[in-house]
Amino acid sequence: MQWNNKGGALLLAGALLALSGPLAATTASGAPRPPAGKTAAAPAEGPEALVEGPDPIDFAVVVDQSASLADKDLARETEAAALLSQGEISERSRATVIGFGSSERPGQSPVREVCPLTVADAAGRERLSDCVQELNRRDPARTGPGTDFPAAIRQAVTRLTGTAKGTGKAGKGAAPRVVFLLTDGRLDVADSPEYGPDRDSRQANGARRLTEELARARAAGVQIWPLGFGQEIDRAALTAMAAGGHLGGCSEIPGSVPRMRVVDTSAEIDKALQETFAAARCARIAHGTVGKPPADLTVVIPPIATDGSLTVAKHDPKVRVTYFDPAGRKVPVRGEFDGSAFEVSGQNGPVEALRVTNPLPGRWRVHIEAPEGHRDREVAVRALWQGRLRSTVVLDPASPRAGEQVKVEVRMQTRRGVVVTDPKQLAGLSVAADLSGEGFEPVAFRLADDGKAPDAKAGDVRFTGTLTVPAGATGDLELVTRMEAPGITSDRRPLHAVVAGDAPLVTAALTVDQATVHPGGTVHGTLDVTNNDAEPRTLRLALGDQTPGAELAVAPATVTAQPNRSARFPFTVTVGDGTPLGELGGRISVMDTGDGDRVLRGAFLDIRVVAPPSWWERWWKVVAGGAAVLLVLGALVGIRLVAWRRRRDLTGVTLELCQDGQLIDSLTVHRGQSPGGAYAFAVDERYGAPPTLRRIPGGGSSTAHVLRRTGAGELLLRPSGGARIPVRTGEPTALGAHELVVRGGRPAPRGARATPWSRRPPRTGPGTRGGGAGDPGGSGPVTGGPDASPGASDYDPAF
Repeated sequence: MQWNNKGGALLLAGALLALSGPLAATTASGAPRPPAGKTAAAPAEGPEALVEGPDPIDFAVVVDQSASLADKDLARETEAAALLSQGEISERSRATVIGFGSSERPGQSPVREVCPLTVADAAGRERLSDCVQELNRRDPARTGPGTDFPAAIRQAVTRLTGTAKGTGKAGKGAAPRVVFLLTDGRLDVADSPEYGPDRDSRQANGARRLTEELARARAAGVQIWPLGFGQEIDRAALTAMAAGGHLGGCSEIPGSVPRMRVVDTSAEIDKALQETFAAARCARIAHGTVGKPPADLTVVIPPIATDGSLTVAKHDPKVRVTYFDPAGRKVPVRGEFDGSAFEVSGQNGPVEALRVTNPLPGRWRVHIEAPEGHRDREVAVRALWQGRLRSTVVLDPASPRAGEQVKVEVRMQTRRGVVVTDPKQLAGLSVAADLSGEGFEPVAFRLADDGKAPDAKAGDVRFTGTLTVPAGATGDLELVTRMEAPGITSDRRPLHAVVAGDAPLVTAALTVDQATVHPGGTVHGTLDVTNNDAEPRTLRLALGDQTPGAELAVAPATVTAQPNRSARFPFTVTVGDGTPLGELGGRISVMDTGDGDRVLRGAFLDIRVVAPPSWWERWWKVVAGGAAVLLVLGALVGIRLVAWRRRRDLTGVTLELCQDGQLIDSLTVHRGQSPGGAYAFAVDERYGAPPTLRRIPGGGSSTAHVLRRTGAGELLLRPSGGARIPVRTGEPTALGAHELVVRGGRPAPRGARATPWSRRPPRTGPGTRGGGAGDPGGSGPVTGGPDASPGASDYDPAF
């Protein structure tokens, strides 16, 4: 059985132990369904049960205006105070801004309330933006130059508690009350007559008064967060202030407890004060980039954030700001856009802020512009954010009895429906639960995501724990889970149930596949049911806590369990075409319709929806495989072609012209001279000279002799004007009045030396030549050579 609880500051309203008669019962929506004759308790009522926004905070910014501050220090304090009042993320929060000095003569007051307690909604933030600037205007006639800490704290506590005595203690569920105090020095009331007749007694009395005011703040539940700057800070006094007020933070994590902080100069207080503010209200601060206008600044808002505020420290009201979401779209300064709500304030002041509900996670861009003469100050952007999570809780068994052990499992998602799957986003998270009810003392237990039993897997962002329902439990039960981490909150709505009695007649087990699907796809699951009743029972499958926009359907919606049997029922969850991409949260439950829709079992949905694959994504393997096959075939064809050409190549073959057995001339075929396996040559006979062999480049004319090697390696000679005749290597073949001997039976490999034309030592002189006329060492007219066109084809393709 599962419930959806919408996130909140410290408590995730966890689980519904709905037990009635023999078993628990809930409606399809997860609300308790009363058993026959009884009425189940409803969820807690009140504003907190209905409001989804961040929890409000009542805070005072108390600013030192004493004479020790330079004007630039006071201006920086003013901007820091504006950052807090403008950057607050809840429109239900209230803020007051108070300046303080001392009272040393008639007409002076130690405090000056420049901004009364104001609700930080749209109109209120604009009023705060204007009134906070009054801090810059010191009036010596109204405020003395000293530093009256007791008066400042008294004024802030009075405003936050709403009583003159400051004893209005914060009730359960009231907004936290926090004082942020800025100062550059130490207590200085030596010239304030109200503290005593002389300087020494006044300082001592001032210190005692400060202790009293801190005790008053503690009694009223008001925290004190001091921030000092400069070299004259009394660190001990600031530490005492933090420890003297209320020490209960917004959560139990160490960083939320009041503490003092000191920075070196006033230039650092805006950053330090925002960090202090984030710690005090259980938020986080993301520091962005800085730059002088015109410029584009950026800051990152994480997926876990549900509420935030982009603060821009402009310093100069003339700076104009435009905001762009992580998708690069300009967002409105007021109104709604793509599931987010926007509200700007402070556009006419030195500090501007854009409050965003349900921000799109990612890198936001802030574009700044300013006219000439207003571009000399660096502008900084930061994001104050908080993640208010919704939880889904599963109990096993779904309907526990008194004395029975229960396993509780919790997972979370944001209001935008983003399921939290990255454990880094929940760093430092502590999860616990409290069970209370009639007939027993409250029981507390912890939940963990550490992979140790009962947790199934570490780091899967599913927190698991066990507890035993006390044996004395007799009536209503209330289970509340508590989750604490910086920047993470949850709601406070407890859900109630009633203790069950006898063992159930129908039990069920439910499993759903973890799956990655496309819109329109299906996920499979299995329902195992044991029906020990004498009658058939109809069970219903129901989906709950779905991600906003998800279009899910389960089939079959109902199954029938036959009496005294166990059965297995397969089912499917169909993901509609319009379902948004990403992780889908939610649950599926099986209910017994014959027992008031009592939930028998529940299971998380663990579905990831991804975009359908493109044509290339579908077929790239086939295309790549086909291309590979073509490449292999092409390579094989190329290899065979090269081998065929090599077999026909005549490179290294030597032609010997002989007469009566005597060598007259020779000609060696060089690389590239036998295109297509053919070599054309002529016998030149000159009057009074011995005949010579001459290569005819490019195939020559019809008077040429042609020697050719076939693909099978056979040598063929076609004398000029004659028919082809086979030639054997080393044997003479008639060629007119002469004989031709061919030596060198195979082509030489590429790069190898040519085959010698004769076993005898080669002749030298004009009768022995390589390459024909025109070759080095040859004789006769130069009509071509080895550099003649090697690509020319034979003049007679039929040969």
